[in-house]
Amino acid sequence: MVKTAPPPSGGLPIESIDLRSALEERYLAYALSTITQRALPDARDGLKPVHRRLLYAMRLLRLDPGQAFKKSARVVGDVIGKYHPHGDQSVYDALVRLAQDFAQRWTLVEGQGNFGNVDGDNAAAMRYTEARLTEVARLLLDGLDEGTVDFRETYDGSEEEPIVLPAAFPNLLANGAQGIAVGMATSIPPHNAAELLDAATHLIDNPKAGTDDILQFVPGPDFPTGGVVVEPKHMIAEAYRTGRGGFRVRGKWHQEDTGRGTWVIVVTEIPWLVPKSRLIEQLANMVLEKKVPILADVRDESADDIRIVLEPRARTVDPAVLMESLFKLTDLETRIGLNMNVLVKGRVPQVLGLAEALREWLDHRRDVLIRRSQFRFEAIEKRLEILGGLLVAFLNIDEVIKIIRTYDEPKAELIRRFEITEVQAEAILNIRLRALAKLEEIAIRKEDETLRAEKAEIEKLLGSEARQWTRVKKEIAEVRKTFGPDTALGRRRSAFAETTDIPFVDFTEAFIEREPITVVVSEKGWIRGLKGHVDDLSNLAFKQDDQLKTAFRTETTAKILVMATNGKVFTLDASKLPGGRGHGEPIRIQIDLEDGADIATVWPYTSGRKRLVATTDGRGFVVPEDDLLASTKKGRNVLNVDGPDEARISVPVDGDHVAVIGENRKLLIFPLSQIPEMGRGKGVRLQKYKDSGISDVITFAMSAGLSWVDSSGRTFNLEQKELRDWMGNRADSGRLPPKGFPRTNRFTPY
Repeated sequence: MVKTAPPPSGGLPIESIDLRSALEERYLAYALSTITQRALPDARDGLKPVHRRLLYAMRLLRLDPGQAFKKSARVVGDVIGKYHPHGDQSVYDALVRLAQDFAQRWTLVEGQGNFGNVDGDNAAAMRYTEARLTEVARLLLDGLDEGTVDFRETYDGSEEEPIVLPAAFPNLLANGAQGIAVGMATSIPPHNAAELLDAATHLIDNPKAGTDDILQFVPGPDFPTGGVVVEPKHMIAEAYRTGRGGFRVRGKWHQEDTGRGTWVIVVTEIPWLVPKSRLIEQLANMVLEKKVPILADVRDESADDIRIVLEPRARTVDPAVLMESLFKLTDLETRIGLNMNVLVKGRVPQVLGLAEALREWLDHRRDVLIRRSQFRFEAIEKRLEILGGLLVAFLNIDEVIKIIRTYDEPKAELIRRFEITEVQAEAILNIRLRALAKLEEIAIRKEDETLRAEKAEIEKLLGSEARQWTRVKKEIAEVRKTFGPDTALGRRRSAFAETTDIPFVDFTEAFIEREPITVVVSEKGWIRGLKGHVDDLSNLAFKQDDQLKTAFRTETTAKILVMATNGKVFTLDASKLPGGRGHGEPIRIQIDLEDGADIATVWPYTSGRKRLVATTDGRGFVVPEDDLLASTKKGRNVLNVDGPDEARISVPVDGDHVAVIGENRKLLIFPLSQIPEMGRGKGVRLQKYKDSGISDVITFAMSAGLSWVDSSGRTFNLEQKELRDWMGNRADSGRLPPKGFPRTNRFTPY
């Protein structure tokens, strides 16, 4: 409700508005602007507004392929002055990326000067570099003056800009896109253009074809830096089907003989978006810190091509084992995400599968064809109208000349005498004397005949959807000639391979003696490792006002996972834990824990196992433990936590049902399948609370029943038929637990 207060000292009235409503309205406007005007590409031309404006501005500057270069500063100035009122550096960064052949599979800008390199070095300032459009950009812009797309006013109303480009090239999938909006993001890797065009042709011939059919033409991404995709085929298919997933990409290497039985490994291709300088630094650290003892030296012998030389410690080293270790420990293997979140029809954010994304482009190409044909049809009609008037003039040339010489208003008299239109009369009046030759009349008749034949063909095209798709198919075939797999430009760069069965060798663990230990964690976050597996912990000593939080058995070669209240998960080496003679040491010493955050829970890592993680407000999800391992002290962000809520629970997934109990002492049981599996996020609501939060969670097999242990060590178990009263769905409130459930509201003592 808006209230108006009296104006202060004769000024304008003050309106009182609800702060919550005002913030919601403004934040929504900001979110929509970010989604549609910055972060997400259009499914039709695969461009964000800044990229589209860059190409359009360069076209108006006549920076076509083969023309002279112009300063990048001139391009950026036109873009921010006419179309894109943002910072010049951000616009220049977008221009630079369009010109980097190691970032773009098909560059849209041809740069002259220093536009950065694969090492990760930045481009020179915009006053030093020059740019012009490439042939791919020309294809995206082709037909812009033929009524193929709509235009809108620029931000100040002084100019016009295209809403979308005609896009004769499948840019969305060919070049991919990366962007982070508000509440959503997009990540599309680049693909091979010839494969996409073949798939598009197949879609035209088989409109009902799905993603599985398309995969016979598009086996996977094609990165500008090459590399080897080692993602299993069924995972690639699932990712393309749903529009979400990822691809594991490795560097390409081979063994090179150096004589006398010695050899080196040469890496010739690295994963996409990995700066070579950072990769060399990682490999050098492997040597200096002896994390891979069988690696003796690293040399960067790159020139125009990448050549990273890895020298083994001895000639007896297995090269496959060495590379498997480096794939695990460095960016020689990375995971490229797939999240095909795009703007459908330029308006609605939607995650598309591979077939749907190609269909959006094909539908756009058909719309462009129809609009271009209608534009040409109207132009022909106007020209035929003029030609008709000219023919009238040639057939009655003497009378026309007489009228022009005699009448003060010859146009009106021509219209009345010959029953022609005003346009035809104007054309007659504009005839030059040299055009009165007989040959000119023949040329007009020939042009009239040609245009009428073209008009008839356009009428047939506009009246037949089949003809339209045939024409689109023909246009695609023309584009494919330029980007065919047998051309230097279109040849596939990324290969595919199956992962090897060679296990990763953790050399850090290889030199640690494997012994049983018992890890003890106190409430205040102190940790220690007791030798052997200790059953009785009652005699353990703690610091003043501290007590036991949790304890578990493991081995010195194991990894320990620590979840903090801020949602981060850290990794500790069990071999580096302090001994059990004292009180141990704070976990904070071994990790970079933010101020204000505390230790939520600690447990031993088990490969292949999954965990159910949850926050105090009762939101959670399932996450593989393999995705929780962190290689640095900074840990890994897992749970997105909004204050004052905290990450609290991490329990192993073992069974098919979930039991959750809140601080309000309400118990709820529901199927585990209702909880999504994620690598990171906020999760879904597990149980509904009014003024309280979650207390504990456990997963169990319904066939075995639900069990819990009270503070006295007694075990209780309820079978399936006894649990009916507490069965429900995720996000229900639940009801009071059965008799005998601990007052601590926990399923286990710790």
